[in-house]
Amino acid sequence: MKLRSKITWILLSAIVIAAVGYWQMRKNSATAQAVATAPAATNDTPASELLTSNVTTLELQTLRHTLPVSGNLKALNTVTIKARVSGELLMLNGREGDSVKAGQTIAKIDPAEFQRKLRQAEQQADAAKSQIDIAQRQFDNNKALVDQGFISKTALEASEATLLGAKATFNAASAGADVARKSLDDTVLISPINGQIAARLAQPGERVSIDQKLLDIVDLSSLELEATLSPADSIEVRVGQTALLTLEGNDVPVYAVVQRINPNVQANSRSVLVYLRLQNVQGLRQGLYGQGQLELGRQQVLALPLEMVRTDKPQPYVQLLVNGQVVHQIVSLGRRGNIGKDDATVWVEVKGIDNGAQVLSSRAGLMREGLRLNIVSAPSPAATAKP
Repeated sequence: MKLRSKITWILLSAIVIAAVGYWQMRKNSATAQAVATAPAATNDTPASELLTSNVTTLELQTLRHTLPVSGNLKALNTVTIKARVSGELLMLNGREGDSVKAGQTIAKIDPAEFQRKLRQAEQQADAAKSQIDIAQRQFDNNKALVDQGFISKTALEASEATLLGAKATFNAASAGADVARKSLDDTVLISPINGQIAARLAQPGERVSIDQKLLDIVDLSSLELEATLSPADSIEVRVGQTALLTLEGNDVPVYAVVQRINPNVQANSRSVLVYLRLQNVQGLRQGLYGQGQLELGRQQVLALPLEMVRTDKPQPYVQLLVNGQVVHQIVSLGRRGNIGKDDATVWVEVKGIDNGAQVLSSRAGLMREGLRLNIVSAPSPAATAKP
């Protein structure tokens, strides 16, 4: 009985093994037949199209080495009109924005007090002058008496000292009259420069003190940009170098020339101040913010617009078109600058790619590496046709 059961289990196992083997053989046969009858796969995926305007050929460029500069505009000539004497302000001409000319009377302070002081000083001088006349006659008389032997030389010396004292008193009184006259002149204030009033700091009727500010006047005919540079950047800056500046509110670039370089490094900021005189100041105002590129020199290098260099990876790279496919090529960057005198586009020297390489512009956007591209001069009819 036991032997029959054992034989039965052996036969069942053999049947199961044979069934599994047959099923696997049928599966492999069906797969092979499906592969044999399926259409051949193709690797020719459709290529994307790109306009020729989005491809730039890398070439040697005469790069104008530049240094970024920025700062605020300042008028070369600015004046703060202050009261030179104290008193009531009788007149103050002009308000903010009004033009003034050099020598124009712009303010008056009540002169009554100073007129009286001048008269007092002049009368003191006249009195001192009369004392000189008396002392002079006394001296002349004593000198004649000494010559005749009627008085001693001691009396002559005393009269001479009196004469000298009278002259000194007169000189002091005359100086006092000059001071009073100067104070009277200072009640009238004139503009020392041509310009425009930037601030009106007092009103007629107020009592002003000495050195109190009354008006600020700026001359907008000469403006300069005060740029702050690091000591390292300032080493290559020279008087006479030119810069192309863009000012806020003004789309037209303005040329400026380095006029002066401060010989000191600022103690707090550790920076060097460079002053650039603007060539065209039409319509500009003091205090406008400007920025631009200062030209330091020129050199022929392989260069691209800075916007073509991508920085969304750990190292800067450019997108090249090689054999119709996009390639991301890592580059090292050199000096920056411009290639045209009137071109504000920032270019940068690139190393790591050959002359003549085709570089995708920034307008093309980020392209997947390995993507196939066809360069076309205009959009294809299929892309522009209306449905």
